[in-house]
Amino acid sequence: MATSSNPRKTDSNRPPQAVKFSRRTSSGRVVSLSRDDDLDVPGDSQNDFINYTVMMPPTPDNQPGVVDTSGDKPDGPGPYGTSRFRTESQRRMGGRGGEDNAGGGFGGDSRGGSGSGLDRRMSVLKSNNNKSMLLRSQTQDFDHNRWLFETKGKYGIGNAYWQQDDSYDHDTGMSMSDFMDKPWKPLTRKGKVPPEIISPYRLLIVVRLVGLVCFLTWRVMNPNVDAMWLWGISIVCELWFAFSWLLDILPKFNPINRSADLVTLKEKFESPSPSNPHGRSDLPGVDVFISTADPDKEPPLVTANTILSILSVEYPVEKVSVYISDDGGAIFSFEAMAEAVIFAQVWVPFCRKHNIEPRNPDSYFNQKTDPTKNKKRPDFVKDRRWIKREYDEFKVRINGLPEVIRKRCEMHNAREERKERALAKEKNGGELPADFKYQKATWMADGTHWPGTWFDPIADHKRGDHAGILQIMSKVPENDPVMGGPNEKKLDFTGIDIRLPLFAYVSREKRAGYDHNKKAGAMNALVRASAVLSNGPFILNLDCDHYVYNSMAIREGMCYMMDRGGDRVCYLQFPQRFEGIDPSDRYANHNTVFFDGNMRALDGIQGPVYVGTGCMFRRYALYGFHPPRANEYTGFLGQNKKQAKNIGMPSDLDDDSQPLTGHPDLNLPKQFGNSTMFVESIAVAEFQGRPLADHITVKNGRPPGALLIPRPPLDAPTVAEAIAVISCWFEDKTEWGERIGWIYGSVTEDVVTGYRMHNRGWRSIYCITKRDAFRGTAPINLTDRLHQVLRWATGSVEIFYSRNNPILASTRLKFLQRIAYFNVGVYPFTSIFLVIYCFIPALCLFTGQFIVQSLNVYFLSYLLMITVTLVLISLLEVKWSGIALEELWRNEQFWLIGGTSAHFAAVIQGLLKVVAGIEIQFTLTSKSAGDDEDDIYADLHVVKWTSLFILPLTILVVNIMALVIGISRQVYSVLPQWNRLIGGAFFSFWVLSHLYPFVKGLMGRKGRVTTIIYIWTGLISITVSLLWVTLVNTEGEQFRI
Repeated sequence: MATSSNPRKTDSNRPPQAVKFSRRTSSGRVVSLSRDDDLDVPGDSQNDFINYTVMMPPTPDNQPGVVDTSGDKPDGPGPYGTSRFRTESQRRMGGRGGEDNAGGGFGGDSRGGSGSGLDRRMSVLKSNNNKSMLLRSQTQDFDHNRWLFETKGKYGIGNAYWQQDDSYDHDTGMSMSDFMDKPWKPLTRKGKVPPEIISPYRLLIVVRLVGLVCFLTWRVMNPNVDAMWLWGISIVCELWFAFSWLLDILPKFNPINRSADLVTLKEKFESPSPSNPHGRSDLPGVDVFISTADPDKEPPLVTANTILSILSVEYPVEKVSVYISDDGGAIFSFEAMAEAVIFAQVWVPFCRKHNIEPRNPDSYFNQKTDPTKNKKRPDFVKDRRWIKREYDEFKVRINGLPEVIRKRCEMHNAREERKERALAKEKNGGELPADFKYQKATWMADGTHWPGTWFDPIADHKRGDHAGILQIMSKVPENDPVMGGPNEKKLDFTGIDIRLPLFAYVSREKRAGYDHNKKAGAMNALVRASAVLSNGPFILNLDCDHYVYNSMAIREGMCYMMDRGGDRVCYLQFPQRFEGIDPSDRYANHNTVFFDGNMRALDGIQGPVYVGTGCMFRRYALYGFHPPRANEYTGFLGQNKKQAKNIGMPSDLDDDSQPLTGHPDLNLPKQFGNSTMFVESIAVAEFQGRPLADHITVKNGRPPGALLIPRPPLDAPTVAEAIAVISCWFEDKTEWGERIGWIYGSVTEDVVTGYRMHNRGWRSIYCITKRDAFRGTAPINLTDRLHQVLRWATGSVEIFYSRNNPILASTRLKFLQRIAYFNVGVYPFTSIFLVIYCFIPALCLFTGQFIVQSLNVYFLSYLLMITVTLVLISLLEVKWSGIALEELWRNEQFWLIGGTSAHFAAVIQGLLKVVAGIEIQFTLTSKSAGDDEDDIYADLHVVKWTSLFILPLTILVVNIMALVIGISRQVYSVLPQWNRLIGGAFFSFWVLSHLYPFVKGLMGRKGRVTTIIYIWTGLISITVSLLWVTLVNTEGEQFRI
């Protein structure tokens, strides 16, 4: 803002100022910035976009270098001479330029006759007494409107600007873009939970903690002398439950919410700019990994749908590369992927043309909603009908592949057998040797032997013993869009990009005598192969049944990686969402309490744990390197924070100069294997993964336009190198699986891999998108669900007994993050105390005693307080996490079911493995299949007996019998004591209510209960009855223990 002022007397060292400059603050107040006012204006460098100053344009009555001595309105523009929206930093630069270069573009000598460059550009006079008559109105005042008309000047709203052909000022070095300068925009925003929710939530946690201390103190100080054994057992269990609750609740103190700005991402990386004149994509590349192992358990049609959803993501085609790891080396999976690529040639452009969501064909065509909603193209219905028919034919081809492959193999084997017979007869004098035997092979469509697993396995062609396979099924796409035509594959794809991303089938080499480390080894093989072929700085890994539900998910994830401070993020975890779950979610398959509660809370500390799928990694972090900046936390509670010493790449350090660290995870990786091409790709991936250096506060950034170079096509030496790095011997004498890549030695390699990264000082991000990013399937059968939980719990026990125990973590792991990881390794041990506690109500009913001497007011008051506070904490957790109360209750039910079965079995298995080296595998002993194929939830009612049922079934029967015995004793007693029944009966009903889903799972459909369940129930009932009779004397009085 600029206003005219009368001339004032000035110091001889200061030129007279004819214009007063001001700025408007964020509150709306105008603050003068004129040097004549001698005001101290506080700096506000954080909000430069607020501090703009508007200066008047150089009109004939406002000319540089002219001073009005007659007392009329001055003609000088002030020290800048041009009209611009400028920030404080620009004004400071302009002020210095005006002082150092008098008479230059930023203002001339007000007393001299030399004017600025604007005097030469505009046809106006410098003397106020010699103004053109055409520019004066009849009132002898300057006519601004007439001047604007003659000079073709234009006014906007609050600013002035020139025509496009005169938009650059060579004197000032500024152009029209200076008017349009926008403030720097972040790509993401972090929001706190509203204080009206989080403040009482934290307060209630403290109140309940105090209540638990008081309750446990009272329990210890008031033993039940009539049943000391019962009192002692209950005290130990309650102390552990309080400790377990504390481990679970402490990391939830600081939950946060995040959001990404996709519009800003497009403006920064895909809009025309001086560094990117054509508006090409400057986004980094992404390599997507899918893993599968057995086509019988993981149907190739499901995997193919996942591949199709990935190939059609809304991300620059030339930046995406897709890899599938077939650890079984099955030809069925190989040819199914080839069919998927053929169908993708029409499916992917169809999705781009009509903006289809989701882009999994099976999920899209099975939607219950109106497919024409928000579709505006007139040919949509015709295209959808045609693509639906194509997809049905695609499914038939996939389903018929086993038969096609079998017939092909029979034909080729019959022909080859005839040749072998003829050759054998020729060598044996016309007679067929007695020991002649032809080995049947598995044949590919081109008439060659399949290098993977054969139907009739032999050496070098069986599971665990076959050659490495790498097939490029979709080549490297062109760097420029390839537009379709009006009759492209019988659909009109005019103006639609028909390119497909790079897609490669990989099956690593396996040989007998090598430990291939299951899924972790397969993922590491993909890491090396992809580094040679595409070397995307980011890696997204998905299970074969987890497809892309939101085509913009990768873009949203990239917002966090490319934002300021994103170079410190090692991975981005998306929540897992599932389809095909029964409406009641009987066994808590959605697991929303964990994904929407615990994981969101960890995001406010150092980041969520890695849960195996739906995770975008920074490739450089997977290689075992340190973040560019990290902090160390010392002190008992990690309250002392200091910056950790920065450690560069191993090429920057000599062996003798390696820093001495106090933790093995902080050592730098060195042994990557003997592939020069792979080692050279490390520095490239690190550079390409840096955020954009478009602001002074962005550290460790890369210049704009650095990723515009087209990717070269693949050549034979590159593919040969990729095959070499997936060989079984490549990891010998390297640090793969120890410090580099996915970590070996645990069933839950995902948690350990994420823990190692956090231990080096990296942080992770939890990305909850408005539309689910990915969706998958989960087992709805009770037996399958328990075996899934058993595997997770077994991995947690292994973590607890290994060097990955967070007690041994480095000082770069935050205190609350350490507690969260410690809880991951400890939670299965809660099952020991939970099983005992579930029998305590039955023991109380059997013996007529209770855990306390009497139900006095102190016990009931403390119990009421900790119960009410727990309920209120749960209600507030529902508020900030968004989960439903029913989901919270289902989670509590399955916590008890899993704790008394799978978790307890995992603890026993872990103890036996550590102490005796014995591994116990819980397998199915009998199976039955559902007969109703029309019911999508038929598997929910299938009963598959497993040994995991024994313990919860025993707890169920014992508590039911205890209730019957306890009630019968009081009913038939001469002097009933109902107060002794109330406590035991209440807790017994508490146990039974939690086991209700387990009972429904055992019952199956009506009249279909497995016979073995009746047998176990009868045996348990008889055993308990005999024990009860033994413990009761002949006079009917209870035997006291």
